[in-house]
Amino acid sequence: MLTVAVSGATGAQGGATARALLKAGHRVRALTRQPTSSAADSLRGLGAEVRQADFDDRASLAAALAGADSLFAVTTPFGTDLATEVRHGAALVDAGAAAGLGHIVLTTVAHADRGTGVPHYESKYLVEQHLRGSGVPWTIIAPAAFMDNYASGWTLDGLRKGVFAWPMPADRRLALISAADIGAFASLVLQRPDEFAGRRIDIASDQRTPAEIAEILTVVTRSAIDHRQVPLARVRQWSSDLAAMFEYFTEVGLDLDVPGLRADYPEVGWQRFADWAAAQDWATLLSATPTDSGSSNS
Repeated sequence: MLTVAVSGATGAQGGATARALLKAGHRVRALTRQPTSSAADSLRGLGAEVRQADFDDRASLAAALAGADSLFAVTTPFGTDLATEVRHGAALVDAGAAAGLGHIVLTTVAHADRGTGVPHYESKYLVEQHLRGSGVPWTIIAPAAFMDNYASGWTLDGLRKGVFAWPMPADRRLALISAADIGAFASLVLQRPDEFAGRRIDIASDQRTPAEIAEILTVVTRSAIDHRQVPLARVRQWSSDLAAMFEYFTEVGLDLDVPGLRADYPEVGWQRFADWAAAQDWATLLSATPTDSGSSNS
């Protein structure tokens, strides 16, 4: 039985990883800045030990990691900035090294190691490089685009109006993955460190075009959903970072070996987009007010 510290445990990736580890019978230390939150309470109810930890407080990280076997590490620039993400990631890795952990699994993003020019990909790659030089056995898992984001935020707002507003051409394929599959794969990696140490693996479970996504959403929501390509100029007015990401998706794309992942690691499950979409409670999601929806990529 492993004792695994999970950072970002009240977020999408950390929460999914914590739940997968608990289901497999391991001890989970759920690290969070807000140990009294409802998400933290939910993890306690599943058997996790919730620990307060702040990336800017080295003592809290040391206390949270002491005696753990391994760490699931996730960082995000959203809500802070890119420099802060890099600083936080380095602090987490350094704390893991000081604690003598046997394995750190870092989740970043697919293609972050390819010089994409996307700002929040580049910041994650800097954290990857810091981990590689830490002296701790490491694995990097790099997810493609999150399916979960189609059920939240501005995408969900558009679906309420019958529009799948997405800044990509209708026929351009995009690699996708659910947070649950990220957690399942991370759990697998953490349980098999000898197999995965020193590896960087891009992961996805499906590849769909915006037109296909709109067709699937039409079926599962039981309402007509049409894809509408949002101009990159409009996205750029809101976020130059996200505009750069969608430009990369369109011009280069995320090429991942989905069949190979399914064949090599069938125990993960690897949800196809249609299966993920069918499992969502669209009646509740679509009836909620826009302020009830948020982003799920952290």
